Amino acid sequence: MQYAPPFTFLTLRFGFGLLCLMPVVLLWKPRWPSTRAGWAHLAVVGLFMHVVQLGGSHYAQYLGMSAGVSALILSCQPLLTAFFASRFLGERLKPGQWLGVFVGLAGVALVVWHKLDIRELRLGSLLGSLIALASVTLATLYQRRFAPQADLKAAAVIQFATAAAVVAPLALAIEGFQFTSSRVLWGSIVVLVIFTSLLGLSAFYYLLRHGGATRVTSMMYLPPVFAVVLEAAWFGVVPSALALAGIAVTCAGVAMTVWRPSWKSSPS
Repeated sequence: MQYAPPFTFLTLRFGFGLLCLMPVVLLWKPRWPSTRAGWAHLAVVGLFMHVVQLGGSHYAQYLGMSAGVSALILSCQPLLTAFFASRFLGERLKPGQWLGVFVGLAGVALVVWHKLDIRELRLGSLLGSLIALASVTLATLYQRRFAPQADLKAAAVIQFATAAAVVAPLALAIEGFQFTSSRVLWGSIVVLVIFTSLLGLSAFYYLLRHGGATRVTSMMYLPPVFAVVLEAAWFGVVPSALALAGIAVTCAGVAMTVWRPSWKSSPS
């Protein structure tokens, strides 16, 4: 059941996120950017990370793309990040780390194999997922290059405000800002805002500050693994042997990518 179309859902999500951030800003003063360029860089990251990436992935599933296909496409982010980071950010990956990137992607494919359904795949949904993939990769590299030391609280406020300012008019003009209020809708918004947008992205940016872009983004292979674990814990869904094998392969690929004998970054 669809409780809200994509842009309307994102408007509610970013609005609730800003509401959650207000006590944090009042109690712990953020370190705001000291230049206009600093504000602009964080706004650009917010535009790509929140508006384009989430808008593309949400509309892909809104148009009928299965969760498995969407997860597999977005899981190509570490591969794209490794390619561009090695060429433009000066990151040097060993052959074993490159192998780990591909092994991790293969593991994700095994984890979501039972949810891969291409019968409802359409050009629009495929385009939306590819735009989301390109956008999250660009946002990661942009953050790493232009705003690596930004205050996490200030970054969250600026990025949420930028995203809300963009999606709210789209929700009103395209979707009429219509939604069905329910516990499911607000519960999903609370979970996504607190655990994904606030805690998850803050941890992601923090790790990006202390480790290479490829090593950090390789951890994006792990959400499908956690989804399987949560399905088993909350809903009693027993993972198949193929999914368990995929979990092992995924974890091995991430370990191959992030590990190196001389890596001393304890926060990462």
